[in-house]
Amino acid sequence: MKSILKSLLFLVFMSICLESYGQFGMGNMGRDPYSGRRQSLAPQEPMRQDKPENLTAEQLVDAQMPSLTETLGLSVFEEAVVRTILVNSVQKRIQLQLLKLDPEKTKESAERIQKEQEEALKTGLPIDKYEAFVALQEDGFKKSKKKKKQKKKKS
Repeated sequence: MKSILKSLLFLVFMSICLESYGQFGMGNMGRDPYSGRRQSLAPQEPMRQDKPENLTAEQLVDAQMPSLTETLGLSVFEEAVVRTILVNSVQKRIQLQLLKLDPEKTKESAERIQKEQEEALKTGLPIDKYEAFVALQEDGFKKSKKKKKQKKKKS
């Protein structure tokens, strides 16, 4: 009876040892640096960062339109007018950058495009909204911040 119990205990002990040997490698419970799963010795290629695609004029304007509409309080018609004017001027600026002209000619062309945009906005918008647009343009088209309501503490 004792011999059967000893042999059964020995088999249980051996199965636990074999299981740990199979799981952790050389049987050292994972402390051996040369055991277990090995990594490749070849250097791994770093993750490639794709260059962001250049946005089109419409995409650039569409990104700014919600904040413009909200800040200036534009109607649907006024929003369409502003969007059309901005898309045209942004397209001209992009084309100007692609031409890579002399700095002097580039500056003159950019000023001409800016004047055309201002004149088109003056004719297409009411005076108060045009002035608000110019003020917003000087501030850098930052998104309007809404004031948060403060909760009163009950005592």
